[in-house]
Amino acid sequence: MTMHADQVDVTSEIVETLIREQFPQWSGRAIQPLSSTGTVHAIFRIGNDLSARFPLRPADAAEVLAVLEREARASAELAQVSRFPVPEPVALGRPGAGYPMPWSVQTWLPGTVALDADPSGSDPFAEDLAAFIASLRDAETRGRVFDGDNRGGVLTHHDDWMTQCFQESEGLLDVPRLRELWSHFRQLPRTAADVMSHSDLIPGNVLVAGDRLTGVLDTGGFGPADPALDLVSAWHLLQPGPRDVLRRTLACDDLEWERGKAWAFEQAMGLVWYYAETNPTMSSMGRRTLDRILESMD
Repeated sequence: MTMHADQVDVTSEIVETLIREQFPQWSGRAIQPLSSTGTVHAIFRIGNDLSARFPLRPADAAEVLAVLEREARASAELAQVSRFPVPEPVALGRPGAGYPMPWSVQTWLPGTVALDADPSGSDPFAEDLAAFIASLRDAETRGRVFDGDNRGGVLTHHDDWMTQCFQESEGLLDVPRLRELWSHFRQLPRTAADVMSHSDLIPGNVLVAGDRLTGVLDTGGFGPADPALDLVSAWHLLQPGPRDVLRRTLACDDLEWERGKAWAFEQAMGLVWYYAETNPTMSSMGRRTLDRILESMD
């Protein structure tokens, strides 16, 4: 079952043809589709040291290229400031072989995603996560501000989306209680200036070994945003004890901490219903995050 009704099919044969025609220097390398909970790209490993990412939902080729170019610049910038390994951009591919959009190639990072090796109870992992977030916050915004795309700006701008989420979640979640919680979250004031942010610190984007952070994926969203945005990781990735370690290490005040909880809530609400049948792992992650948030409010 596909995750999106309009999802584009990408096969190993298509990828092999694209590599042979556009990047003959990598022709003959093993092409391996990766099982992933990701919802935006199909990912294929190319040999031992590269991965190719193919947008799943159809869009104008020129617009996709602009997005991929922007993501490549953001990933390269993040790689310069991160204290942990991140994928680095290598090349951009063109439409072809039946695939209608541009696509990207980046370096491959070894490791196990946090979905498969749960580090949520580890204080050292929480310390590593805080160190990663701090390194991004220390990066220069160079006068840039939040671009208005997705999360990271004004909470109330998501009211229409949340209304849809509550409607779609009837029968799945305790919607009356969750509506009350959003009524609280949406009123939290914004007081701090934008900082540089990863913007999507969920378990599928974090690599671990043992109980330590070894790398961070999906870095194309690196940019200025609400300083609380990367605190979604506290709720997506951590149990209460390590969550407190993250908060202390980053010296979060009450307002920033609550806004981080609000952004995690907004994201989790969408995951539960949208992926209930097509990506159960993502849906379950959303439920777990909501449970953690609700427990913290008791």
